[in-house]
Amino acid sequence: MRVEIVAVGSELLLGQIADTNSQWLGERLAANGIASHFHQHVGDNHDRMVLAFRTALARSDAVIVCGGLGPTQDDITRAALAEVMNVPLVRDEQLVASIRTMFEARGRSMPENNMLQADVPRGAFIIAQTRGTAPGLICPVGQKVVYAVPGVPYEMSDMFERAILADLLARERALGSTSVITSRMLRTWGASESALAEAVGERFTALSGDRLVTIAFLASGIEGIKVRLTARGDDAEHAQSLLKDEEQLVRSLITERFGDIIFGVDDQTMEDAIGERMLARGATLAVAESVTGGLIASRLVNIAGASRWFRGGVVSYASDVKFDLLGVPRGPVVSAEAAEAMARGVRTLLGSDIALSVTGVAGPEEQDGQPAGTVFVGVAVGESVEHVALHLPGDRPRVRSYSAISALDALRRVLDRQN
Repeated sequence: MRVEIVAVGSELLLGQIADTNSQWLGERLAANGIASHFHQHVGDNHDRMVLAFRTALARSDAVIVCGGLGPTQDDITRAALAEVMNVPLVRDEQLVASIRTMFEARGRSMPENNMLQADVPRGAFIIAQTRGTAPGLICPVGQKVVYAVPGVPYEMSDMFERAILADLLARERALGSTSVITSRMLRTWGASESALAEAVGERFTALSGDRLVTIAFLASGIEGIKVRLTARGDDAEHAQSLLKDEEQLVRSLITERFGDIIFGVDDQTMEDAIGERMLARGATLAVAESVTGGLIASRLVNIAGASRWFRGGVVSYASDVKFDLLGVPRGPVVSAEAAEAMARGVRTLLGSDIALSVTGVAGPEEQDGQPAGTVFVGVAVGESVEHVALHLPGDRPRVRSYSAISALDALRRVLDRQN
């Protein structure tokens, strides 16, 4: 199956919002071994939308259209799809009733405009809406298909996982494909995309003539670089075996070159890695933050059940708070000594087994004679206290975000070394 993504909305062309839907869909398609060779953006114009849909169908087996299913006058995806299918729009009264019930459940009356969301191209199938008002559509076009989903990201992703992916895989099997595809994402922090590609270059070259296993690199900003391995086997056991063997080879190449930079797999985050280690130790953690202003604590409490091991944090942004609350000696606060003192202080203050601290300069001006991007991380485990000095790139928001994940990574490495 070859799938094309068409994102609808003039706001995309005007740069008013970023197209995160196409990015998410592209990643999910690739993770399931489905080829996506083209992405398009098209504004809210009927003729141009029809052209975009027909162009996509001419070169792909399936098309996923995001957006244009709302209740306003510029939501014309349904009408454009009806023209492509050469069928009329038919109002589905059951859909009208369903949308009306959704409004009533929220204590509101349904505006008449929302009835437009119940107009369905004849011959199309409905993807039920569970998070909003706009239903999705599965529109057969000859032997090909167009899926239409809302542009709201959490509604789009729900429909993809619940209805579209299974339909795509069933169509692929109908085309004669009996293979099974599986993938694994290795998540890294501390190496550039080009350096990782260089480290696994010999495997990339060795696999170039064998499409059973592929390697791809995904730069994910403040979440690091992901190395995706995808294997296609005759059955699930064969695919898993290929994937396992390749993962071992790639892991060894990365570790040999960079050390322990792989912190998780698939959907595991850096905070997941910390949580696993805290639970394994039966230990508690406290954090003291300056430059990150609470970003570390915010990441940690994203994990369900974090209260079992996370005691809390202190945002000691002002120097006086570091001195008076955490017992940092008066003097420069952007230093290794200050980071270590912050870790000791918050460990004592909150009664934790382990403490993590971070102090630094987000910029744009320097502080304590240190340039922007200078960050010190303190880690206290038991009576042992140490620090890590970092020099991070980017503007103020990036330095703060990089500081948060880098501090967590420093803690992960210390815990693994002392385990």
